[in-house]
Amino acid sequence: MKNLSVFLIFLCCISAFAGWNVSFDEENGVFSLENGKCRAALKASFLPEDAKTGSWKFSPSRDAVADRFALVDPKGDVQGYLRFVADADNVEILFLHRTAQNYGGELSLDGEISIGDGGAILCRTRPSDTERILNLNLGGADSPNQDSLFSPEGDLLLAVDAQNMNMKNLGSGRAKLQIRSDVKSAAQSSVRISLKKDWFKKRYAPYFKAMDFDESKPAPSGWMSWNTYFDKATAEDNLAEARVGKKYLQPFGCEYWSIESWQENSDKLPVSKFHNLNLKPNPSQFPEGMAKLAEDIRALGFKPGIWIAPFATGNADFYNAHKDWFLHDADGNPVSCWNGTYTLDPTNDEALAHMEKILRTASQEWGYEFFKIDGMSGRNKGYCAHMFERPEVRAAFKNPDCKNPFERCTAAFRRAIGDDRFFLACQGHLTGPEAAYADASRSGADIVSPNKPVMWKNILNQAVCTANQVFSHNISMVSDPDTLLVREIGDEQARVSATVIALPGQLTFFGDKLALLSPGKMKILQQTLPPVRSRPSALYPYFKLPPVWLLSIKSPVLGQHKTVALFNFSDSDMELSASAEELGLNTDTKYAAFEFWTQTPIESISLPFAWKVPARGVRVFGIFEKSDIPRWIGSDRHISMSGMEIKELKWDASALKLSGKISFPGDFPLDEFFYLPEGLKVASASCGNAQAEVSSLNSAVKVSFKPNSKKAQERSPEDFVISFSK
Repeated sequence: MKNLSVFLIFLCCISAFAGWNVSFDEENGVFSLENGKCRAALKASFLPEDAKTGSWKFSPSRDAVADRFALVDPKGDVQGYLRFVADADNVEILFLHRTAQNYGGELSLDGEISIGDGGAILCRTRPSDTERILNLNLGGADSPNQDSLFSPEGDLLLAVDAQNMNMKNLGSGRAKLQIRSDVKSAAQSSVRISLKKDWFKKRYAPYFKAMDFDESKPAPSGWMSWNTYFDKATAEDNLAEARVGKKYLQPFGCEYWSIESWQENSDKLPVSKFHNLNLKPNPSQFPEGMAKLAEDIRALGFKPGIWIAPFATGNADFYNAHKDWFLHDADGNPVSCWNGTYTLDPTNDEALAHMEKILRTASQEWGYEFFKIDGMSGRNKGYCAHMFERPEVRAAFKNPDCKNPFERCTAAFRRAIGDDRFFLACQGHLTGPEAAYADASRSGADIVSPNKPVMWKNILNQAVCTANQVFSHNISMVSDPDTLLVREIGDEQARVSATVIALPGQLTFFGDKLALLSPGKMKILQQTLPPVRSRPSALYPYFKLPPVWLLSIKSPVLGQHKTVALFNFSDSDMELSASAEELGLNTDTKYAAFEFWTQTPIESISLPFAWKVPARGVRVFGIFEKSDIPRWIGSDRHISMSGMEIKELKWDASALKLSGKISFPGDFPLDEFFYLPEGLKVASASCGNAQAEVSSLNSAVKVSFKPNSKKAQERSPEDFVISFSK
């Protein structure tokens, strides 16, 4: 009782002077730690090197030092201590030998940590200079080297720092924690659990606001005219493209059709000459107006989108009529920016109200639902976030004491379009106010320059910017890598760009003249749709372009597997590899694989995993544990290899039948591949309102499903059955 009383005094001290409360269930050897919403319950055990003596036990302190727990050997002697050193945010679990002891053994801590928030995700927050893997996650799968739970909603991180640690996702903001420590190692004799508040806000995004994340709702996808038509697209051009998109892209989930360069003199570059502030469309290109075009787009089954650059204008008449709305330098000359020759003063209430009027009109009167607002941040003074920070420009403000004129604009844009519209901040930035107001942010430069072909350096930049910024994707804002253009480039480079965009599930827009695409190039676009609702597993920016991208997937139908993209960004063919540890695979487990771009099943892989990839190319592999029953391993449906089309899957061992439900994108066929265990062969396949043709490929079965003609909007998942024999 005396020891218990001393221990209770220890608990009171912790509660009074630190954020962490610690309690101990001696009978079960479980330590419980609690700090607000964050909890840990860890069962502690110790096995000495001389295992013949059996495990040693922990007990409350046996002496007057209350803030430690005793490690007691089978003879009842205290041989060491476990201390909990706590402050408001951190608790360190420290193992100590009793003086002059030199025994070895393994300290185990097994249990669960949690944040009282069902939306918390398991992730990694400690980067390494040797990292070669960009880690992504879909469905709450287990990713390699996870060390933290992060709650976007609360901007709260619960981090564990320990060697020989393993964390597994239990869902609902919980994680299984397993720690193994060699007590002869000073590095392994300490475990730190840290609670970090305002984690994202303090590190990366001062205006951080968690986005409303719904796993069932993909990022926006669509088509926009700029990167092919530039300043020449007409209303009929946009609608003609939309008719092709309705047939070939809409069944796969394509959602928006977005209009660019529509202003009254926007038929001739540069953008700085456009009449961006007039609300008048070009009469020759858009003769029936923008409201009618939005209506026509909606009639084709798409949501209408629009590009607007509201900070400035090239219209001298508008400038002269509202000269006091605009910025001027010390000599009285108008200040220009990328958006226009004449730049509005964001601290002028009338100027700001006019910005809002443009966007409110496009949203509420014309009916546009997707807003690409341009010229925001970028990388130089031509973009307004930079311009408004410059001392000489601030001196020209009507209200030079305005602390954040750029935020003033961004907030006005959101007010004007409404909360039910999608706001893409083109050339926006995570570190600025866009994080509080925008739904998406462009991560890099244009994929193509006006009236020039797509170049490899542009695709490479698209990959670099994605890798650097994807750590905030679907946490703060949706990441926009710019459009996917495939018509004028080779198949390998098209596959690289498509994989860069689709594997993280980024905002996915196209810009080619669709009617001119070959069937193969059109299929690449289809294979990115809809964007998967993935999130980053590593919550920090990558400053080097990783050659291996890993999407860890957990599906309620297919279980857990890995999708691995090996990128060869060089100019020569190259073998690329990744170790079992890097991929989160077990060296004792046997795996089968499927390569997406060549549609090749692979009977068995060895670890480390290696493959020869062509120059400026990519290979994407689904990697699955082998089993003694048939299982899905791949298809031609989606680059993510997530099996989104397989809605149910069930194995009947007695009848040797694999049955399920498959969802077709309209009337388009699908090729599905299934692993064939040794001793089984396929007998037949059938599928509801579709034909099913079977091909055997060594250790795999290919089933080609061809749906009968039926309207896409009427199609529901079809039942299928694959029969096997021994």
